[in-house]
Amino acid sequence: MTAGTRRRVVVVAYDDAELVEIACVTTALDGANRLGAGPPYETCLVTPQGRPVRCASGLVVAAQAPLERTRGPVDTLLVVGGPGHTAAALNGSLVGHVRRLAGVSRRVASVCTGAGVLARAGLLDGRRATTHWAFAEEMARNYPAVDVDATPLYLRDGHVCTSAGVTGALDLTLAFVEEDHGPALARSLARQMVTYLQRSGNQAQISTFVNAPAPDHRTVRRTVEHITEHLDGDLGTTALAELAGVSARHLARLFLGHVGRTPAQFVRLARAEAAAHLLVSTTLPLASVARRCGFSSAETMRQVFLDHYGTTPSQHRTVHGPV
Repeated sequence: MTAGTRRRVVVVAYDDAELVEIACVTTALDGANRLGAGPPYETCLVTPQGRPVRCASGLVVAAQAPLERTRGPVDTLLVVGGPGHTAAALNGSLVGHVRRLAGVSRRVASVCTGAGVLARAGLLDGRRATTHWAFAEEMARNYPAVDVDATPLYLRDGHVCTSAGVTGALDLTLAFVEEDHGPALARSLARQMVTYLQRSGNQAQISTFVNAPAPDHRTVRRTVEHITEHLDGDLGTTALAELAGVSARHLARLFLGHVGRTPAQFVRLARAEAAAHLLVSTTLPLASVARRCGFSSAETMRQVFLDHYGTTPSQHRTVHGPV
């Protein structure tokens, strides 16, 4: 929904919001305007009672309007996240006004833990949504009517969009710019902001290599370390079980319990992520990348990429390589 000839974007913030999330959204939209986006974005930061908010970093940001007095029509309503999200979701007035504005908005969105505010307002009921990976379990527990998926960088379900934490705000905003003004302008904006254009929504929030299992599960941890250090070796479940000194069935149970994937699924993901890194950091041919990462062929790597990233290795290299 557009007000006149401008796309009106209302960004909702509160005390202990993340400043970088506010900045990612507002700076990207301003950049789109500078590049000639038409109709241009008109961004307004609103807060409860129009008070300045102290962000999580300690910096204070002035509001442009009170949330309570903000009226439609609104093109995009977006709620940012931050450590203050729990208090914000428990603020009945704030949640009520977000629900009211959602009813007069073309598009509703959240960044990071701002999803908790949308969930509290009932705007995510029956929808698939994402949030910061560290908050996903709590959100799923608190809002059982929401289908929480912690994996993607951002998700769209109907006119409601949710994104992962912090810089996921930039990925989401670039996606909005591409939707509103086309890929050429979005790509120019990404170049201007010296970022990647653009990480696809289904790209994983966390790399397998940093999403390690709990340190008290020594067998799983050691097996994961072996996998990531020997991607081109024999990583079949039987071989891994022999290395770990347990049965294949027991190793599968351990991985499902502590990693959330079977050993075979984890190996495929680890190889895909290693290949993704090589594709954008080297000029190795696809066959060489596949061999180094343990894939039997470039075609096998291609199939895994399609499953995990929704794109092919060559497209991944083109899109996610340095701009």
